[in-house]
Amino acid sequence: MEIKDRSKLLTEQRNPRTITIDSKTTLEIIDTINAEDAMVFSAVHKERQSIAKAVDLIVDAISKEGGRLIYVGAGTSGRLGILDAAECPPTFSTDPNMVIGIIAGGEKAVFQSIEGAEDFPENGAKDIQQKEVTHRDVVVGITTGGTTPYVMGALFEAKKRNAKTVFLCCNLETTPNFEVDVIIRPIVGPEVITGSTRMKAGTATKLILNMLSTATMIKLGKVYENLMVDLKATNAKLTDRAERIITAVTGVNRDDAKKLLTDAYGNAKVAIVMQKLGLEYAEAKKRLDANGGFVRKVLE
Repeated sequence: MEIKDRSKLLTEQRNPRTITIDSKTTLEIIDTINAEDAMVFSAVHKERQSIAKAVDLIVDAISKEGGRLIYVGAGTSGRLGILDAAECPPTFSTDPNMVIGIIAGGEKAVFQSIEGAEDFPENGAKDIQQKEVTHRDVVVGITTGGTTPYVMGALFEAKKRNAKTVFLCCNLETTPNFEVDVIIRPIVGPEVITGSTRMKAGTATKLILNMLSTATMIKLGKVYENLMVDLKATNAKLTDRAERIITAVTGVNRDDAKKLLTDAYGNAKVAIVMQKLGLEYAEAKKRLDANGGFVRKVLE
């Protein structure tokens, strides 16, 4: 949708609680920002039903259709989508193409602002076309102000391709002029610095993306109890974590956990099933595969 007077948007209005922030001491500035940030959590909490609906769409798309979760945004919104997508492979051993982040202006825009990149809806549509989005995918359009042309163009193109669509914004006044499947709208109010939506709106966006990806991965069997049992042990830190996870679940000592992880070819889930059920690698993996990768289903 087109907003001719952006001053009417809540995220663009002046915050009466921070008008004198430039006269405060350093500690007072920090306290003010912290107090404003504290309001974000209740705003996100109010959107939990919409967030849950979006998660269910994503889980169905990935598990039943072999689809993808695709974040689209500009500036801070785009960077947050890319950040969330990039964390999924090492944390949950996902294929890098399962969760994708797209930013207006391309890779260069991740590291520096590209003025005007967000102003063209046709560029958003083009990026969706290049990703060959289909009905199997879910596209999450992230635009804290709710007006970014690039994001609107991407969502509209995704809708044309019968993908499921989610609209994430922080204003009441903005809604796409076409139908989307889910709207997530955390109302965080005016920013500490007027219009700086990298602050409260950005924090709300990060919290919501955390929920979307993490809840999805839990529902896909990537977590057992509260442990990231499907992590990819690609460095010393993650190998250490995998060994500690095996110890926590099975009760074996650290040396035995290390051997189990080696025998399971670095797969903590398989190592856990091997130890808990006294199985060799092939049979443990077979049982996991038969149960969709859910450790709990195999063990119960």
